[in-house]
Amino acid sequence: MADHITIREAEGKWVVRSGGAIIGESTRALELIEGGYDPVIYFPREDVAMAFLDRSEKTSHCPHKGDATYYSIVNKSSVTQDVVWSYENPKEQVAAIKDHLAFYERDGVQVEQL
Repeated sequence: MADHITIREAEGKWVVRSGGAIIGESTRALELIEGGYDPVIYFPREDVAMAFLDRSEKTSHCPHKGDATYYSIVNKSSVTQDVVWSYENPKEQVAAIKDHLAFYERDGVQVEQL
């Protein structure tokens, strides 16, 4: 694993909310700690209501994790652009985050531990 990245099981139950509705809930989430950044919670895809996510055209590249794809959250009253990301084919050192999603906490999106 990259020297400055740690991935471990996130303790307890985690939820992600958008517009007040729970769109993800997991006791199997992962916590990724990278350098001096705040920890990021990655939810297994199976624990997220994928019907609310629309893949966008945005992509980015991390030299340690690989290429990220982005999703927007779409609900009846709003669209929150590019607020979800995933490493579909992460580098071997961070393979644990494959098939997981992470969420930016902005525009009404909240990630919290219950």
